[in-house]
Amino acid sequence: MEIILASQSPRRKELLERMGIRTFSVVDPGVDEHEEETLPPEELVCRLSERKAEAAARHAPAGAVVIAADTVVSLDGAILGKPADKLEAFRMLSTLSGVRHQVYTGVTVMRDGEKQIEHETTDVTFRELSEEEIEHYLATGEPMDKAGAYGIQGYGALLVERIEGDYYNVMGLPVCRLGQMLRRVDVDCLRLAAGKEGRAE
Repeated sequence: MEIILASQSPRRKELLERMGIRTFSVVDPGVDEHEEETLPPEELVCRLSERKAEAAARHAPAGAVVIAADTVVSLDGAILGKPADKLEAFRMLSTLSGVRHQVYTGVTVMRDGEKQIEHETTDVTFRELSEEEIEHYLATGEPMDKAGAYGIQGYGALLVERIEGDYYNVMGLPVCRLGQMLRRVDVDCLRLAAGKEGRAE
């Protein structure tokens, strides 16, 4: 069974491997992620993950399992995407300083035209950040390709005071939820991790 990850995110690739899936293809779905930012964040991530999966599935062989995801950071309903420049990143991090915000990831799993679309929400609270700390974090270069201008798996962990929910969701892939979705299309990650045939029983 071929498994296709419709994402070029190195973090999602790493997480899929951690789940026990060692052999899969990575494709760029080529979807515009800025078309519908007026939607509520939980709807936006589901819509975009669905579009990514559909784009990848058009070129997938019969029986292939396609996995797609989209992640956004939201504060009081406003979506914080990837910063355009350091000034925007500084403003985002200043806004998140000392407050709780939400990270939403939508996941779509497709096989032979059948779709599962779900989302996960995690609450993240930043500690109070000084301007100097924000400047130092910006100097690492890490914020520039991350939604909300931070990466929890990197230096951004130094900013996070508390997390409520799925940690891996903040990295861009809700591992537990995705594992259950994959079981429904006969992909058992624990069996794969154990070195057995991955078909769910």
